[in-house]
Amino acid sequence: MVCNHTIHKHHHHFGWDNSLAPALSVTPGQTIAIETIDASGGQLHAGSTLDDLRALKFEQVNPVTGPIHIDGAEPGDAVAITFLDFHPSGWGWTANIPGFGLLADDFPDPALHIWNYEKNLMRPAAFSPMGQVALKPFVGTIGLALAETGLHSVVPPRRVGGNLDIRDNCRGSTLYLPVEVAGGLLSLGDTHAAQGDGEVCGTAIESPMDVEIRIDLIKNANFAFPRLETDGPVTNHIDGKGYRVTTGIGPDLMQAARDAVRQMIDWICATSKVSAVDAYMLTSVAGDLRISEIVDMPNWVVSFYFPKSVLD
Repeated sequence: MVCNHTIHKHHHHFGWDNSLAPALSVTPGQTIAIETIDASGGQLHAGSTLDDLRALKFEQVNPVTGPIHIDGAEPGDAVAITFLDFHPSGWGWTANIPGFGLLADDFPDPALHIWNYEKNLMRPAAFSPMGQVALKPFVGTIGLALAETGLHSVVPPRRVGGNLDIRDNCRGSTLYLPVEVAGGLLSLGDTHAAQGDGEVCGTAIESPMDVEIRIDLIKNANFAFPRLETDGPVTNHIDGKGYRVTTGIGPDLMQAARDAVRQMIDWICATSKVSAVDAYMLTSVAGDLRISEIVDMPNWVVSFYFPKSVLD
């Protein structure tokens, strides 16, 4: 489609700051085509090696394009962002970054996989001869400026959005973000070609792409946190062959999550030729963490769902 506005990737920043000058101003109802940079900030590319990952400068990661001023947005309102379309680049990367991820203690060494996939998304991305991942492009990081002054890290999610990593912020979905400052000051980036719920190793298929969105405004919404609406089922692209499911059980949800993922890595390694670190990265891009039970105290159940289609 032809959008009302275009904002290029050189209009990017590395943190939330309500003093940043808007790169663009729009009125509610308008559409925007937005270029993004991958989560490495352009430090990794389709020909990258492990040496490039080792040299990664963390102050340059997770750039977001923006900010965009929304006319009429005031504190207490909500900005509605509808994801109209994605234009993938055809490449991406997944990495195990030392000290980062759910099982950082288990995997202390760096690992990198470069993906190549069809831009029209007609076929899954092949991880190796043993694995293929269903593609579902989405925006990992999208948020508004905080009311609190100063520069705030783009890494943690916040009540105004940010690094949400909700894979259903995809084509057809609408995300609602609470406004804290006049104009909202919307920015987005960290686009993914695919990710499992939980992003357990800390990275998805990190892939630069162009995003088309429509901006709307809900006055006096008074939302406490982000909300999301999808326009249909959210997992039918990978459900056809069923799942393997492991669990973690105990009084600590984080420990139960670790146990569930560890069990799945063990299962994958025991039944395929995939190495442990590759299985870890596969679980991050294709598997889903779920809280299956949180009422039968003192123990809770966390389940990890891994599509059989990945390894078939």
